[in-house]
This record gives sequence, structure tokens and C-alpha cells, in this order.
Amino acid sequence: QVQLVESVGGSAQAGGSLRLSCVASGPIFSINGWGWYRQAPGKQRELVAEITVARTTYADSVKGRFTISRDNAENTVFLQMNRLKPEDSAVYYCHAEVSTLYSGTQLAWGQGTPVTVSS
Repeated sequence: QVQLVESVGGSAQAGGSLRLSCVASGPIFSINGWGWYRQAPGKQRELVAEITVARTTYADSVKGRFTISRDNAENTVFLQMNRLKPEDSAVYYCHAEVSTLYSGTQLAWGQGTPVTVSS
């Protein structure tokens, strides 16, 4: 079973920066794509950014401020968050579509890490 482990989110003031990472482990053949999602209290989980071989996409609310990147050798994805706003406060989840060694394709989620931005 593939597992995703996220770094600790943390806190920042508005205008500041944070960087999240997420590492995949287990029977991985390749990671087809990664995504970062977030869920604020009382709101639905939303896609923040995703990266595949073909493209990188961002939610309109984070374009120009957040950058998703990946390290294929380390099975890791990063989310660099700059010019943070209080509305960026949420629990952030990483997601991966993984081609496994023995069990076909698996969709995996991280455990979630809280990010708090104060004004």
C-alpha cells in the first residue's frame, strides 16, 4: 500500500511564505500525478494545484502565489506558498495517482497538515 506523509504545515503572517512537502513510500513504480488540496472549516475540499507529466494547473485563488513542484527521484512533491493570505488557512492534503509495482493504479491521500495565516 502506498503511503503519503506530509510535512508539518505551520503558521505564518499574511504576506509570508510556507513550504509544504509530501513523500510517497511503498511499492511505487511511478507517480503519474500529484495534487495539493485544501479544506477550510465548513467548506468543501478544493484543488489547489496539480502536476502531471503533461501540465501544471492552479486554482485561480493561488495563481502567481503558489508553486507546485516534484522530485521524481525522491517521490516527493512540494508546494511553495508565497504572499499568503488569511483565506489560505486550511488543512492541506497531498494526493497522488500511483502506478504500483503489483496492484495497478492506486489513489493515495496524505493525512493532512494545517496551515494558519494570521492577518
